[in-house]
Amino acid sequence: MFFMHPVCLVVSLASAIAYAANLNGRMAAKRTLTFVLPMMLMAAIINPAFNHAGETILLYLPTGNPLTLESIVYGIASAFMLGAVITWFNCFTEVMTSDKFVYLFGRIIPSLSLILSMTLRFVPRFKAQMKVVSDAQRCVGRDVSEGSVLSRIRKAATVLSIMVTWSLENALETADSMKSRGYGQPGRTAFSIYKFDKRDRNIIIWLVICGIVIIAAGLTGIISWEYFPGFTGDVVSAMGIIVQIIYALMCLTPVIINKNEEKYWKERKYE
Repeated sequence: MFFMHPVCLVVSLASAIAYAANLNGRMAAKRTLTFVLPMMLMAAIINPAFNHAGETILLYLPTGNPLTLESIVYGIASAFMLGAVITWFNCFTEVMTSDKFVYLFGRIIPSLSLILSMTLRFVPRFKAQMKVVSDAQRCVGRDVSEGSVLSRIRKAATVLSIMVTWSLENALETADSMKSRGYGQPGRTAFSIYKFDKRDRNIIIWLVICGIVIIAAGLTGIISWEYFPGFTGDVVSAMGIIVQIIYALMCLTPVIINKNEEKYWKERKYE
């Protein structure tokens, strides 16, 4: 989100797509792209239509406003940034389960960690229950994809009503369960299957080093890029290339970790 350098944007989006494919398979990554690519295209088209800054005028629109090369390129860069952010957050929701949130923040901010963990847990459950309800309605001849517009709206409203009722009942059951387990009582403990070891320490050190280098490069202008009024930024300097390599390695870190784990377990499987 913070580095609009073209190389950073390409590296970030490519790494996010690679990680999404590594987590969920290529078909899941393709389904994600079918949602992300139209949003990227929309952002790339809308920006030059409303942003007329830039010194390289290509033509004048019927409204009299200029269409500039800088606004087009900035729109494409914004599209890449938007696609990368959405894809990274998609990977985040796959990795950060509710138990991990509780482990990380349960002792520091217990209330907030509980809310976040319940939210993350609720979204996939809501999607799964929505599919169950939709399939049940389809079996009784109330498919929301068939019939007139008014009929489809009524069927969708029925599904929504069922889901709201299910959500409220689920919330009450969760509250009763938490109360019966002594939530909020002093001296309660928190169970966790995770343990901080040297692998965690090493990866944190690596990410901190990468972060310091990249932030320093951003503050000193090594990987800064300006689109208006003209293109200005570092592209081929030796220091810029080194920083871009470090940035790529940082973005590819989760992919490398997963690949090494897959290789390790495959080797253990055939021992």
